[in-house]
Amino acid sequence: MTQSLHPAAQQGFALGANLYQQVRPSYPQEVDVFLQDQLQVPLNSNIVDLGSGTGKFLPHLLKLTTQLIAVDPIASMLAELEQLYPQVKTIQARSEQLPLHDQCADLVSCAQSFHWFANLQSLKEIHRILKPQGHLLLIWNQRDISVNWVNALAKMILPFEGDTPRFHNQDWRQVFADTDLFQLTHEQKFHHTHVGTVEQVVSKRLLSTSFIAAMPTEQQQQLKTQFEQLVLEYTNKHVQDEIEFPYCTHLYVYQKVE
Repeated sequence: MTQSLHPAAQQGFALGANLYQQVRPSYPQEVDVFLQDQLQVPLNSNIVDLGSGTGKFLPHLLKLTTQLIAVDPIASMLAELEQLYPQVKTIQARSEQLPLHDQCADLVSCAQSFHWFANLQSLKEIHRILKPQGHLLLIWNQRDISVNWVNALAKMILPFEGDTPRFHNQDWRQVFADTDLFQLTHEQKFHHTHVGTVEQVVSKRLLSTSFIAAMPTEQQQQLKTQFEQLVLEYTNKHVQDEIEFPYCTHLYVYQKVE
């Protein structure tokens, strides 16, 4: 049975697709070096970007191939992607039922997305569409909570999380423990920063978080004020001051097991 899309994703991302594209950070350039030198993805491989959203990870994939398909269940996210990358084929579909041929992909990438569909049915579908010895790439940008003001922001939004799937609770790992379809071959961590105004890279970025984007507008605006006040207290940075928001990028590669 196909699992239903979590309400936080269905509502938050559908309503906040444009904001998501504007304020989410990109990925560090070390990812390109990893893909080309360590993973050695052949040029013009067939790549499926699953849970592609607005296409934040596509610049890295387009350096490798033109044979690229972006898949996402939310139409408004794909609409943003299609405006930016009209050359990329898009498919609106769920991970549990992919309208793709068996063994059609050399690589499946999931950027900031796998925790939403970390279930056995999705993993079986990924396994089905991957070629023998194909790879599944998982990557997440995570706020660096070793920095005091970033940690304070994380604690501020934690009570609103509820049962929303998240990378940081590591529940997504369990599906790999429950099956022998894949084996972990690489695990890397990179550091980078998102530079911009406090409003752009901190408060609006946090408003793009799924369960916050699904809130009523008035509640979002109250939280935005609270985020900006907290940053001011810790850093003495005002709304339009430039700030560096620190991130840790976590990357995992799993290889298909026959």
